[in-house]
Amino acid sequence: MRGDVSRPGAARSPLGGWTAVGRLVVFGLAATSIAALLVDFYALAPMRAFVLWVQLPATVLLALLAAVDRSPGRALRRAVVDGAVAGFVAAVAYDLFRVPFVQAAAWGLDGLVPALPLFKVFPRFGAMILGQPLEQASYSMAAQLAGWAYHFSNGITFGIMYLALVGDAARRAWWWGVVFAVGLEIGLLVTPYVATFGIRLTPTFVAVTLTAHLVFGAVMGLAARALARRRPIERGSGTQSVARDASQGRKGQ
Repeated sequence: MRGDVSRPGAARSPLGGWTAVGRLVVFGLAATSIAALLVDFYALAPMRAFVLWVQLPATVLLALLAAVDRSPGRALRRAVVDGAVAGFVAAVAYDLFRVPFVQAAAWGLDGLVPALPLFKVFPRFGAMILGQPLEQASYSMAAQLAGWAYHFSNGITFGIMYLALVGDAARRAWWWGVVFAVGLEIGLLVTPYVATFGIRLTPTFVAVTLTAHLVFGAVMGLAARALARRRPIERGSGTQSVARDASQGRKGQ
């Protein structure tokens, strides 16, 4: 009968699908990526230990929750996947914007753009993850790869966190992504980030990094909305969608 409200798919959904509880859990699991850096900054735990014992298990759990999602429209799974894709694309755009500043001297752009060591933190991320000294004369390939992987982990999880906050990107203005990214920039500047990595906090640095975060936020917001509008999320993956289906079933009887 079309009016049957049992909907076994919804009943088997972990966390009830893309509900407030589901979104909160997804946000918390995704946030362990940036938390790995913050706990080290504030001497709460070494980054290496946090990555191994908290971030990696949280990432696996997040992937499992998305994989077993059986909510109507697979809303939780789609939000995790779309957020990850949007965050990754935004991270690539973010880095491409910064390349001319990093390569200013090598490309002869000194008079056009300021030369800034914006990528210097990546091998240091890797050194922290591998338990190596933060400052080294030369960083190993393992440190370079681990640092870049962590960088893109942040981009991907920021995209997931963004969708957990806005819920349905198809119904939100893309510029909420910019608001989210500016919040990240402000948070970056109030942490020991620049002091830890020996970065000179100048007006030029702030202007360039703020602009880079605007690029990140705009691309993330636009990408998330485009992905969501290709396959609109079935809203209210819990009780509301069941009630709507029951109503539609009664009309069809």
